[in-house]
Amino acid sequence: MKVSHPAMLLPPHWLNRREFLGQIGEGLTGIALTVLLNEQGLLAQNLQPSGQPHFAPRAKRVIQIFCPGAVSAMDTFEYKPELQKRSGEPLPGGENLVSFQGANGNLMKSPWEFRRCGQSGKWVSTLLPHLSGWVDDIAFIHSMTAKSNTHGPACVQMNTGFVNEGFPSMGAWISYALGTENQDLPAFVAIPDVRGIPPSGPANWTSGFLPAARQGTPFNAAEPIQNLQRPPEISAQADDETRKFLRLLNQAHQEEHPGNSDLAARVAAYELAARMQLSAPEATDLSQESKATRQLYGADDPNPLLAAYARNCLLARRLIERGVRFVQLFCGSRSSGVDGLLNWDAHKTLKQDYERHCPILDKPTAGLLQDLKSRGLLKDTLVLWTTEFGRMPTHQAGTLGRDHNPDGFTVWMLGAGIQPGSFGATDEFGRKAVQDASTIYDFHATVLHLLGLDHEKLTYYHNGIKRRLTDVHGHVIKEVVRS
Repeated sequence: MKVSHPAMLLPPHWLNRREFLGQIGEGLTGIALTVLLNEQGLLAQNLQPSGQPHFAPRAKRVIQIFCPGAVSAMDTFEYKPELQKRSGEPLPGGENLVSFQGANGNLMKSPWEFRRCGQSGKWVSTLLPHLSGWVDDIAFIHSMTAKSNTHGPACVQMNTGFVNEGFPSMGAWISYALGTENQDLPAFVAIPDVRGIPPSGPANWTSGFLPAARQGTPFNAAEPIQNLQRPPEISAQADDETRKFLRLLNQAHQEEHPGNSDLAARVAAYELAARMQLSAPEATDLSQESKATRQLYGADDPNPLLAAYARNCLLARRLIERGVRFVQLFCGSRSSGVDGLLNWDAHKTLKQDYERHCPILDKPTAGLLQDLKSRGLLKDTLVLWTTEFGRMPTHQAGTLGRDHNPDGFTVWMLGAGIQPGSFGATDEFGRKAVQDASTIYDFHATVLHLLGLDHEKLTYYHNGIKRRLTDVHGHVIKEVVRS
């Protein structure tokens, strides 16, 4: 009986060694080509959203007020009578607690009184006399938590959902999903404080791996948009003809490389800049505002830092009014050599620091809210007040300040679709969130929900993963959404 060669006994779809080695080279070549094309943006894996929400939105646009440095809730918006009563005693269970900068001392009451405000009787620090008049319109989330107790990563998490840099900011996601209401202005504007940019800088308004055109455009009332004006030696006709020729070249290149988002972003940025030469000067011209409006904000206040923030608030309203989708407004900048001088990082001298910062925040922010309401903008504008984490209820050892605390702090929402009230709480001293603890993922999911976006459906394929603002977490905080 004749015996066939062993290879002949294999099923027809099996390969011998020679065939396998021959074909694996072709397969690896194909994989390498795919990787190279993907790196160059030539594999279109993400379709541009339609610009329409997933369901009927409550809000059309957002102003996010961000206070870098970590604002202390028990000195501003969350009254803790037990902390006032037991000041000077050790924190129960935390006698040997070591936090960000080291050992902690005893419990330290707030240096300021709290009083009941509004029809709701909400307790607010006397440091904030103007904002306290808005408590009946605000949804306070007193149980927010963060993953990091370091300013840079925590700021980035509050603004992007991740403690590592490189992920798209909330404003970029919203710009990507909904686009702009005004083609002559950016969809997303970041307004840094006159004192400087926040911790981690542009990582707070980056587009990350989203198309580059979705990143925030940074400028403020003191420093207009850079490189916008046409040089005087170039005539308007020459500028227009050059732009038309460049458009032809860009269009030809885009037709050859349709998936190259970086090129598309650069083209969009140049075209937007051309349109902004006409629209931006008008939008940023605060001299058009009445004396009464400037007084409402405090734009001419003798305190130059209060006046500068007030003018930024006024700029935020003008941008929102003209169709900008998302405005990120900062009150404070990077930390400095003297704790608490440039932002809310009150490690050593809480009383002096907050008596400097709270007036800067208080009147201009309240003026912004009143102006939005008077103009009918608050009905479809969502206003957020945020900070990266909170402070300890104890004093930092050897100081009269408070150390970092990511385990329980306060943020709030106001405006379109918001149900006013207080949600969640920290313990009796303000140390940890103990009632309805919330995460930044939940906060972001709620913001998207109010804009008519499902946070689980708003995705972007990147490095083999469908990424989202909320990662794989998050749920809508239904208690702060009006039914």
